[in-house]
Order: sequence, then structure tokens, then C-alpha cells
Amino acid sequence: MTTSTSKGRKPQKGRAAFGWVRELPSKRFQASYTGLDGKRYLAPHTFDTKTDARGWLAIQQASIHQGQWSATDAARTEAGQKAKGVTFGPYAERWIATRINRHGEPLRPRTRVENERLLRSSLAAFADQRVTSLTPAAVRDWYSDQMATGKKTQAARAYGLLNSILATAAQDGIIKVNPCMVRGAQNATTGRKVTPPTPTQLQTIFDSITPRYVAAVAIAAWASCRFGELTELRRKDILVTTLEGSVKSVTIGVSRAVTHTTGLGFIVGKTKSEAGVRVVTLPPHMNDVIVQHLRENVGPEPDSLLFPAADGISHLAQSTFVKHWYPARRAAGREDMPFHALRHYGATRFAQTGATLKEIQERLGHSTVEAAMRYQHTAGRDEELAARMSELAAPK
Repeated sequence: MTTSTSKGRKPQKGRAAFGWVRELPSKRFQASYTGLDGKRYLAPHTFDTKTDARGWLAIQQASIHQGQWSATDAARTEAGQKAKGVTFGPYAERWIATRINRHGEPLRPRTRVENERLLRSSLAAFADQRVTSLTPAAVRDWYSDQMATGKKTQAARAYGLLNSILATAAQDGIIKVNPCMVRGAQNATTGRKVTPPTPTQLQTIFDSITPRYVAAVAIAAWASCRFGELTELRRKDILVTTLEGSVKSVTIGVSRAVTHTTGLGFIVGKTKSEAGVRVVTLPPHMNDVIVQHLRENVGPEPDSLLFPAADGISHLAQSTFVKHWYPARRAAGREDMPFHALRHYGATRFAQTGATLKEIQERLGHSTVEAAMRYQHTAGRDEELAARMSELAAPK
């Protein structure tokens, strides 16, 4: 017997007391219902029988009545069902395009380009695989193959990207658990240690490098500037204070950095982190070096770059600078030393003055004390410090 509604209309075919049940051409049953937000939600899978479908609807109805229903959870469940056939490549590309950093900003161009490069290289093996098919075993085998190439740092970066993408897939409800479970994989390094130059080696570099880059070495070593920060410095960022006709102090205002990204060229942007914005005072013995450089090599306009390219207006490329850096470090007997080692030198010397960890952190522009500690080196002072221990132990 067919019943009618209070308005005389017959209920829709397949309509349950709550929600809808529809038989599909495959003879399986699909269930759906209207949530509290007025939107219609599908079950995450189909059912063998109409009774099973209505049972699932009863659970959803009970969840609503008990105040446990969430539009977010329902949408995530439905999205996960729809995305079961999504392959890793397109999903990862979309992830990069829509990703924001912890400050709510889009990825920086260089980060985006690097992520895209990793997708094309290290992560290419997953491109055509369904996201739901990636298992912990598959990730472990892939990571093992990456480490076998000897490119440990790239393997760690690729694993970190994979981990982040699949963590989002889990949040989206596409997968239940992130399959990236290789302990310590993101922390893998080559094990190479950066050893800063000795004072004698640094002096040899000063004496050997092309004269117009002496100030660059001075700022990198004594103000601990990164290369991108150094090559974006302009006349307006240098404050020279005088007293009775003599230079009293020189301070470096670091507020920007430049990066070179393949296909995009030089891009001026923020420093590596918010903590990177800082003002650093140079030690007095470097004052004359900077003042002379400003006088002889920098244009009079406030926006004139301290270390421009050959045309005098473009940014200095690292590939150009190393043509002057390599011979200088070779003269110092340190062909192993990257330019970044000068930053380590400055951090170590500053620490040896008795500066606190917080002061070191601020001078280097690090967000955490732990990061600043990585830039400190003993500089061979063990014998000197041991002697001081004896002095403290001597009877008064």
C-alpha cells in the first residue's frame, strides 16, 4: 500500500525515513543525506543491500541528533571517496600551487621551483600511482633507492616534500594514514662539516681576492650575512657614524634578500625568516674597509647595490662571484671551504666575546637558539680553556 504525505504527494522512490537510497546500474546501493548545513553528502562507499545503506544513514542521523555531526568531517569523508582514483602527480602539483607557509603566504618562488624540480626527479616514480596505493613499504623501498644514489641531502628533501603532501592527503580524507614512516629520513645529511677559516686563512683571503670584493668578505665574516642578504645590500642599508671627523661605527641593516631562480631570474624578497631582519654592528677594525668600499665602488644613490654585477646595476650572481672566491680560498689552502663558512666564522668569533645565546641568535638572524648553536665552533681553544680551569682550581 502506498502512503501519501500531508500535502497529498507520494514520497520519492528510494526515500528512507532519513536521507536517500538509490540503486546503481551495478546493482549496488548508494546512500546520501542532507546535513545540518543544508548540503547533500554521499556515503564514502556503496552497499551490497538497501538495508546496509539505510543502516549507514541511521548512524549519520544518530550523529546529528547527538550533536556529534561535523560538516568538516562529512566533507572530508566525501572528498576522500571522490579522490580515490587521484594519482600522485596531479595531486602533488595542485598541492604546490595552493600551499601556504606558516605565515599564511604562498610558497616563495624559489621554494616552489625546487619542489617542482623534486617532483620531476626524485618523486617521479610516484607520479602515475594512485595516492591510495602508496604504502609504508613502497615509501621505504623508494627512500632506500634514493639513499643508494649517494645524494643524501636531496633524498631528505624529497622525503620531506613527500611527507608533507601525503600528510595533507590524510587531512583531506584521501588516505587514512600517512605512509611516510621512515624514522629520521628528513634529517639525513652528507655528514660534511663546515669548518670556518682560521684568522690567518681569512687574512690570506682578504689579501688575495679581487679588491672590490674585500668588503664582501668582511661583511660575510664579521656580520655573518648570507650570500642572498649580502648581494641585496644597498648604500641606504649602511649607516656610518662619525665622531670628531673619525668613523665611530658602521652598522649593516639587513631587511631583504635576493634569490636567483631558474626561469624567473633574480627575485628580491624577505629574509629567510622574520628573525633575519636585523641591524648588525661591525667590529671597529673593519670600519675603514667598508667606508673605502662605499667611496670607491658604490654609486651615490641610496638604492645603489654594494656589490653589483659588471653592469653596475644588476645583482651579482653566485656563479660570477665564485670566479673570484675560488682563487682566494685556494691561496689560503682551503679549497674545501664554501663561502657560507664565513658566516660560521663570524658566529664563532662573536660567541668567543662572551655573547649570550640569545645575542648570537639575534646577530645571525635565526628564529631559534638551536639554529644559532649550529654555527658555533671551538676554534681550537681547548688548550687555552683547560689552562683557565687550572687557574680557577688554584688555591687563593
